[in-house]
Amino acid sequence: MSLTTLIATFALVVSSPAAPGVTAPAARAMTAAPSAHLRAAPADTQRFAYMDVFDLEWAGDPQISPDGSTIAFVRTGFDVMKDRERSSLWVVGSDGSGLRALTDGSRDASAPAWSPDGSQLAYVAHDEEEAEIRVRWMDTGQEAVLARLQHAPRGLAWSPDGSRLAFAMFVPGEPAPNIAADMPSPPKGADWGPEIHVIDRVTWRLNGRGLLPRGHTHVFVLPAEGGTPRQVTDGPYDDGAPEWTPDGRSLVFSGDRHEDAAYDPGNSDIYSVPVDGGPVRALTSRHGPDAAPAVSPDGSKIAYVGYDERYQGYQVRRLYVMDADGTGSHLVTGDFDRSVGNPTWAKDGSGLFVQYDDHGDTKVGFVALDGKVTVLAEHVGGLSIGRPYPGGSFSVSPATGRFAFTQSSFDHPADVAVGSRRGGPGAVRRLTRLNDDLLGHRSLATGEEIDFKSSYDGQEIQGWILKPPGFDASREYPLILEIHGGPYLNYGDRFAAEDQLYAARGYVVLYLNPRGSTSYGAKFGNAIHLDYPDHDFEDLMSGVDAVVQKGYVSPDSLYVTGGSGGGVLTAWTVGHTTRFRAAVVAKPVINWYSWVLTADMSVFGLKYWFAGYPWDNLQNYMEHSPITYAGHVKTPTMIMTGGEDLRTPDGEAEQFYQALKLQKVPSVMVRIPDATHEIAGKPSNLIAKTAYILGWFQRYRGGASGADSGG
Repeated sequence: MSLTTLIATFALVVSSPAAPGVTAPAARAMTAAPSAHLRAAPADTQRFAYMDVFDLEWAGDPQISPDGSTIAFVRTGFDVMKDRERSSLWVVGSDGSGLRALTDGSRDASAPAWSPDGSQLAYVAHDEEEAEIRVRWMDTGQEAVLARLQHAPRGLAWSPDGSRLAFAMFVPGEPAPNIAADMPSPPKGADWGPEIHVIDRVTWRLNGRGLLPRGHTHVFVLPAEGGTPRQVTDGPYDDGAPEWTPDGRSLVFSGDRHEDAAYDPGNSDIYSVPVDGGPVRALTSRHGPDAAPAVSPDGSKIAYVGYDERYQGYQVRRLYVMDADGTGSHLVTGDFDRSVGNPTWAKDGSGLFVQYDDHGDTKVGFVALDGKVTVLAEHVGGLSIGRPYPGGSFSVSPATGRFAFTQSSFDHPADVAVGSRRGGPGAVRRLTRLNDDLLGHRSLATGEEIDFKSSYDGQEIQGWILKPPGFDASREYPLILEIHGGPYLNYGDRFAAEDQLYAARGYVVLYLNPRGSTSYGAKFGNAIHLDYPDHDFEDLMSGVDAVVQKGYVSPDSLYVTGGSGGGVLTAWTVGHTTRFRAAVVAKPVINWYSWVLTADMSVFGLKYWFAGYPWDNLQNYMEHSPITYAGHVKTPTMIMTGGEDLRTPDGEAEQFYQALKLQKVPSVMVRIPDATHEIAGKPSNLIAKTAYILGWFQRYRGGASGADSGG
């Protein structure tokens, strides 16, 4: 995974028949939900509770067959005994029939890819030790292992004639320099402690991965009947997932093959390479990230997404089309002020299917070559289980114009849905209901949109209110303001387990997209460029005011929390107001000076979020650091951090905790030892995070007649 991709995150009872002879609940127990644990059936509908998290399931990576009749997807749930995700492959007909498992769940399965004629399905089976590329013959159900690999492949792509598979995979490189060349070896049987690491790279570790192995990612080709993968690209560069040209002679991919790539992480280009050997050729050359190449059906054009680098915090990713030899590049979505991704050509070459976020909603659209954008589907997402972040995918059957995508709403994580180019949003059909057996028996929070103007400058701001089960507008409820991270991300009307748990305990939950959030265009996103945090604080407070004015929230029972960028803003909030009874600052940046020199994304932060080195711009760094305002904090504050967080290292949380303790501000620090920056990456950690937040708020809760313990 590229550094740029990682940065973006800074932050059943089935409705169709199961397999013959197997009841639907039995099929679930066998394959879909290794986490399922037996509980007594409730007499009445209950509120969403902590242990319900382990029973959640979601669909991902839906891949529609070439003829549009069948959709293969990854079905994921939680394993309550292993405390981790487990995934298997399932299929469902485009008419909603035939929902069934393809793999038994003994190994995690991912990355399904249909052969050109739809007769075979390739996928990756993996565990902690190795990965396999497997293929399944759909008519017989027979399977074969094509290759066993030490590193997981990504971007499986069939050649047009179905004879080969291409993919990208990590290749180990040279070891670290042996500086202490005359260091003696320990005697046999001696224990001299763990290995000493010699670090000589500017980016040497990444959150969730730890110390990075030495090497690079390259493109490979594998015969469809199995064998030894053949490496197609090489060198000290990282290459992306490949795309075949229609004649099967070349592969097109995105990568950063510049000498200074480590110091300029946003400068990828589009390249081509002959499959049977030859030099890599650059097709683009501008300064900026060009990515996601898509070759037209006749092979004459290549579409891709990118922008001209301006070193801004947020830049709109636009669609371009060029001739196959790299000439004639032109901007297609110049009048469309939204970032687009996953370009996929229509069979007739008249335009491309794309995915984009608009006002907190992820959509599938069709872009004609004249730049006109038509909405085809809304509410794409549901892959972020804890909080209502974007994150979904789609695939297209070029022969039919039918597409499959992940669909979500307030009341369910991602399910498989299908739509068509000519049908528009009204023709979308939801095919699966993976959580009806659980959530159909839970009383969930209901959501509604809220729009208001910021007190700072009248800017229109969008947000959502979650109301507790049994909500009564004549009562007063406590409110949790839950702030998203990024900061260049967005929330929307998507399922969020953490927010549902807050609401189940009787809180109204408010989440907003203040200035700097994505999905509102370039100007709105860059309103915080070199000015974060600042006036996004007024946006958030104006949202709280707007809800309080509705009459069902007690102004004396307000609470605030957020993680990552939301943790920054929570720490900033308690340094600028005392209106909240309690706060939880999760995985924050507290001191930008120390953060930019200790985080795993120092190069990116330095180039895109600040005007220069901290020692040359001390005032700019410190005036936006919450530590500068720690002396104003009076609010009881919990600081929460992951013990293995490399994105916002422990030292950030410790600085704020110590500053508050020295001033005798009521405060505690909670450290989750095995958590990375994605504190809720494990289901038990998601539960622990939510439980500690609710416990802290409960300690300072009062003044709201609507408060109840709920689920």
